[in-house]
Amino acid sequence: MNSQKTAIYALTAKGADLARSIALDTGAVSYVLERYAEDRDISFTQFLPLIAETFSLYDSHIFIAASGIVVRAIAPHLKSKDIDPAVVVLDQKGQFAISLVSGHLGGANELTRMIAEMIGATAVITTATDCSGVPSIDMIAYDNELEIGDIGLIKHVNAALLDGEKVGVYDPESFLDIEGLSDYFYRVEDAVDLIELRCGVCVDWRVHDLPESVLKIYPQCLRLGVGCRRGVPAVEIRGLIVAVLADHGVAGQSIASMGTIDAKNDEEGMLEFAERMGLEINFFSADELDKIEGTTPSGLVMKHMGVGSVCEAAAMKQAGGQDLIIPKNKSARVTMALAKDFRVKDI
Repeated sequence: MNSQKTAIYALTAKGADLARSIALDTGAVSYVLERYAEDRDISFTQFLPLIAETFSLYDSHIFIAASGIVVRAIAPHLKSKDIDPAVVVLDQKGQFAISLVSGHLGGANELTRMIAEMIGATAVITTATDCSGVPSIDMIAYDNELEIGDIGLIKHVNAALLDGEKVGVYDPESFLDIEGLSDYFYRVEDAVDLIELRCGVCVDWRVHDLPESVLKIYPQCLRLGVGCRRGVPAVEIRGLIVAVLADHGVAGQSIASMGTIDAKNDEEGMLEFAERMGLEINFFSADELDKIEGTTPSGLVMKHMGVGSVCEAAAMKQAGGQDLIIPKNKSARVTMALAKDFRVKDI
């Protein structure tokens, strides 16, 4: 548990004592009703306005309160299971710890078990896969640091597992670790083999035309390199990249980071593009990029940037110098290239 990203709330005197005990052991932030607060706590007087302010600020929330009060407090702020923070509810005596929201992807189930063990409570986990002792595809993907395409399709795969059916998996590069899970999954040799199944899982950085019964999972193995002229807006950068990915049948969801030359570290369009796409952006010096072999040099880039290649070299630099899967493509003012990081499975 990241202590600075977990908040604990208490509405009673006994709850305040329990909150401080947990906060002391974990370093989490404790919010306590004003009349029961001590110097180490953050005091509050109005519960609902407090939750409206803090709900999006923390990865996890622990409430020492009645479940009904908690539900009414957090309901207006819930968005989706893939982005909602973990919510755990405790009674003031510390007898029960209940995983309420974001049990799998948000980590509430794990947090519930940890807190229960810490204070000697009974952990209450109600997610069906946990209760039945079968694996959940969302947790397997999470543990393998893979991105799930349509969160809504998780339920179809987990439902099949709960019904005792084996689920077919197309994973040509073995990103999804299902070793030891042969009672629940089996591998297929071609993505089209999934089409006629009740449901299936496709793990690939390539685009496949598959029905909604197939859950698409994307390995975070692609590194994007970008170059642009001064003042190019984010929409123009995005336009080239989206078009090129479509032409090559590559899924943008598998791009984990982007890179460029450090002279562009204040380029607003590039920074905005990275933020909108949720990409980590890396800046490299001309010397760093010049050491990358196998790029296509450009006299114009050399003239303006002092290096023969920006987009190809930046992509390959992030990927550990591996070969490009998409060489330099360009529009009037933007260049892009894509490399595959073969180290991802070993990290």
